[in-house]
Amino acid sequence: KFVRPETSYEEHEKLLQNAEEVLQLLGLPYRVLLLCSGDMSFAAAKCYDLEVWAPGGKQWLEVSSCSNFEDFQARRANIRFRPEAGAKPQFVHTLNASGLALPRTIIGIMENYQTEEGTIVVPEVLRDFMGCSVLQ
Repeated sequence: KFVRPETSYEEHEKLLQNAEEVLQLLGLPYRVLLLCSGDMSFAAAKCYDLEVWAPGGKQWLEVSSCSNFEDFQARRANIRFRPEAGAKPQFVHTLNASGLALPRTIIGIMENYQTEEGTIVVPEVLRDFMGCSVLQ
């Protein structure tokens, strides 16, 4: 996503909120990690990882990553904008968010919604799309 430098951190937080909202609607236990510089790409200025709890494996699974690269990528690709007509071109800031990794999100649903009988309760928000409330 290309954004103006003055709004990049606000827009970055919105991307994180979008991914969190989906996890909340699915009713999945998750956590948000703010990565330290040693765990981020050298190009990133700030990065969050979202992880879903997988009780079967007793581990957290990364399902999304949201990064703000500020103008690092824009400088390399020479991506600029003019804030107003006749103004000096400025570099955009670039953001990236992977949405939710589908295989790991499905694992999270299966592990968190599995019953003792082995069936999987379909999260409420997906029932109209699935046409059922339980997977046998």
